[in-house]
Amino acid sequence: MRSVSVQASRSYEVLIGRGLLDEAGARVKAAAPKAETAVIVSGDRVWPLYGARAEASLEKAGFRVLRYLIPHGEQHKTLETYTGLLSFLCDRRLTRSDVLVALGGGVTGDLTGFAAATYQRGCGFVQIPTTLLAMVDSSVGGKTAVDLPGGKNQAGAFYQPLLVLCDPDTLETLPEEEFRCGCAEVIKYGMLGDAAFFASLRRRHVRGQLEDVIEHCVAMKRDIVHEDEFDTGLRRLLNLGHSFGHAVESCSGFTVLHGQAVAVGMAMITRAAVKKGFCAQETLARLLDILSFYGLPASCEYSADALAAAMRSDKKMTGGTMHLVVPEAVGRCRVLALPAEELGDWLREGGAR
Repeated sequence: MRSVSVQASRSYEVLIGRGLLDEAGARVKAAAPKAETAVIVSGDRVWPLYGARAEASLEKAGFRVLRYLIPHGEQHKTLETYTGLLSFLCDRRLTRSDVLVALGGGVTGDLTGFAAATYQRGCGFVQIPTTLLAMVDSSVGGKTAVDLPGGKNQAGAFYQPLLVLCDPDTLETLPEEEFRCGCAEVIKYGMLGDAAFFASLRRRHVRGQLEDVIEHCVAMKRDIVHEDEFDTGLRRLLNLGHSFGHAVESCSGFTVLHGQAVAVGMAMITRAAVKKGFCAQETLARLLDILSFYGLPASCEYSADALAAAMRSDKKMTGGTMHLVVPEAVGRCRVLALPAEELGDWLREGGAR
């Protein structure tokens, strides 16, 4: 088993190892010793696969276990779903000392974390991610949120979990398309800050080095969160590909998956960076090559005007300025403050219509 310690406003362990799902009860009890009730929040596709095992482990550890299932998909990460969960907790008389357990992907983790941050002004929660994307990125660092009609993750809180349990065995049932989405986030880490790691991903597929990859990405994110927990400086680097990517998601009505959109966003910002003189053509060529290797998209069908309109409602827009993460080379990026009126030009240079 691997362990990565995260030092933030609440310090916690990210454990990585096969079979951890069946140890969840004892691990959660150690992290939340005063909790009597554990509420498993899970998606309607994940629960049939892993819900019974998580429930049995928690019951064995002495918890009263309740479940709350949500529909799968980003389109259900809404205030309506969030308030439904809060009402469930209130109706069952949960207390601040009880614990929520997010069993699923990024949508489940984001929603559960936001509910935990706000129910009775804060109760404990544990992340048990079952997608590669959630294991390497969204379950760590304390960003929790739901989407609003005007934009993605517009209502949320920074709220760290008590514990994160990553069991790579749960990835065996992950659809190939979802696994590739996680690979996009893995590639992002190499692109933004580790050229050697990036190269290793091209030599050996992620599937052949799962524990190493998860641990490496979590450790990279841990280091960034330690320096900038509340996303005002260094942590913005983690948004590589996300500013354009979130716009792609929004324009698609969330039919384009998050990891696919991040891949498109990385390709677009790197194309624009080449044309603007920030990086060499070789950097773009290497990125496009690895995206192709992992079966990820590198372009979209949406117009620059439509994407720019979606970006103007992005939470990364401050005072008419968008902070874009721009590649300078594989393994090195910079944050560029860009006036909103220049977004269309950057999007067109990135390949938008």
